[in-house]
Amino acid sequence: MKIRDKIKLDRAGLEKYGPITIVAFGDSVTHGALGPGEISYETVYHNRLKQKINAVRNYVPVNVINAGIGGITAKGSLGRIDSQVLKHEPDLVIVCFGLNDVNGSLEDYVGSLKVIFEKTLASGAEVIFMTPNMLNTYVHEKTAKCHYNYAKVTARYQNEGRMDTYIAEAVKLAKNMGVTVCDCYSKWKELSKTEDVTEKLVNYINHPTSDMHELFAESLFEIILGEDKESADISDTMYNGN
Repeated sequence: MKIRDKIKLDRAGLEKYGPITIVAFGDSVTHGALGPGEISYETVYHNRLKQKINAVRNYVPVNVINAGIGGITAKGSLGRIDSQVLKHEPDLVIVCFGLNDVNGSLEDYVGSLKVIFEKTLASGAEVIFMTPNMLNTYVHEKTAKCHYNYAKVTARYQNEGRMDTYIAEAVKLAKNMGVTVCDCYSKWKELSKTEDVTEKLVNYINHPTSDMHELFAESLFEIILGEDKESADISDTMYNGN
């Protein structure tokens, strides 16, 4: 049962099918990392998504499991799929990797995503590949000194098109495998035409500000609910206490 259908469950349906379970599977952005040593589990995109779903349908519980780990890659997460994702029997798995993978080979990144997609699809869960944010485009004066050299590298990856290539290949793979794509990277690219996106990275390298997590949450929300986002069918099935 898809989430857009499960969200409409009444009392009997809830007893039969249970609450919505979402697993967010990714790196430091999914983990909730902001600045050095700063993590927010409140403003992270998947918590905002949970709030958005419950804002239109508060009777069906939404349980979100945070399976993000800072500094990890898709390849480094292959051993975590069964124990940290699939064991929860999720209705939806949100997959978001790329920010650290760009330091490795394209083959490892795409190949690892392929395994992740295969296993999650085989489990029967809905799968959304959410593309990450852009990297910094220059070394900001406020970049922490200990990260200064790495900021040079990530800026080069972004400006020379390496990050573009990695995300494009990942999107191509997802679409070929029938995985829904929530292309937030393209939204960041569009934003970069008129705004300084490095200023929208709280560590000035790869962690979006808490406000920019709203872009992820709203994009996911629109994909998950589709036309039902504004549908009267949702409010018509709201629990009325009877």
